[in-house]
Amino acid sequence: MKSFEELGVQNGFIKGLAELGIIEPTDIQERVIPVLLEGATHLIGQAQTGTGKTAAFGLPLLQQIDPNLNEIQGLILCPTRELGQQVAKQLFKFTKFSEKIFVEAVYGGEHIDRQISNLQRTTHIVVATPGRLIDLVKRKAVDLRNVKTVILDEADEMLSMGFKKELDEIMSFVSKVESKWLFSATMPSGIQDIIKKHMSADSIRIEVNTKDVVNKKITHQYIVCEDNEKLHVLLQFLKSEHKNRGVIFCRTKVMAQKLAKQLIAKNVATDALHGDLLQKERDKVMRAFKNESLQILVATDVAARGIDIAGLSYVAHYQLPESDEYYTHRSGRTARAGKEGVSFCLVNTKEVKVLRNYERTLGIGFKQLRETK
Repeated sequence: MKSFEELGVQNGFIKGLAELGIIEPTDIQERVIPVLLEGATHLIGQAQTGTGKTAAFGLPLLQQIDPNLNEIQGLILCPTRELGQQVAKQLFKFTKFSEKIFVEAVYGGEHIDRQISNLQRTTHIVVATPGRLIDLVKRKAVDLRNVKTVILDEADEMLSMGFKKELDEIMSFVSKVESKWLFSATMPSGIQDIIKKHMSADSIRIEVNTKDVVNKKITHQYIVCEDNEKLHVLLQFLKSEHKNRGVIFCRTKVMAQKLAKQLIAKNVATDALHGDLLQKERDKVMRAFKNESLQILVATDVAARGIDIAGLSYVAHYQLPESDEYYTHRSGRTARAGKEGVSFCLVNTKEVKVLRNYERTLGIGFKQLRETK
């Protein structure tokens, strides 16, 4: 394994990485960083969730920025506000010991006037959700004429959230950009369409462990129980996890709200994260979870994408997701940065066949646990 120095990463950024406890490159970082540092290119990177894709594209992007130019030189598109904030924060931390590079995150759910005001300051990199970026371009509040690199982060999720039209529009704004980098955990047909339409035919493709769609450090477990027994079984599981922290997934916001109330009634420190929350309410829940005043987060799939909390021991599936792709994204909230984790499913007898399908399509194995009464 090569070091960051051998990959061509500058000393200032290596110091920033070391302060974050990032010493050795992950597989995707080792393969992508040298290619992106060579110069203008079109690149398609595929790797599991939680493998360090942000540093894989973030470090080469930062090294290509000229801090002396007061213009936007890099654009990163993300599916959710949470992921956008997280990416911007990581880039900021990488630059602690280097020249000042200014990153601005813009997203829906926040006052657009405030974001317009922030963009009037020196900004080298914009991290944006697609809808908000289009609003800002139409208001002539963001100038993309000097952008040299465009990055689509979690491209599969942007498509699953219905952003195809917006992505096509944004890519038309920056059609002449020299470097276009697309990163995704999965490559559904919609992603292939984006690649065909907006990326070079000879784009470099780098795939890391794509046969292992789900992180191998995750242990997959399940218990068979009737739907009316799920709360009792979940409480037994949480008891076995002691003070460990995790996320419990529900398919609907109604169930997420109901389950959070039931757990609170059992003195479990939790709250719900779902699509009906106002942005300030979402922020409040995430702050409480990050500062550990909440032990558990109950979340729907769309609301939870982009959550990256260090050291989550498990995810629990109170309701199975609608697709195997969402199972990949859910389980990827645990076992991040080389750690181990548990993905625990509560299923009725009819749903066991869904787990068998996951085993076939995702190349994983489930261990059945017995309920303790």
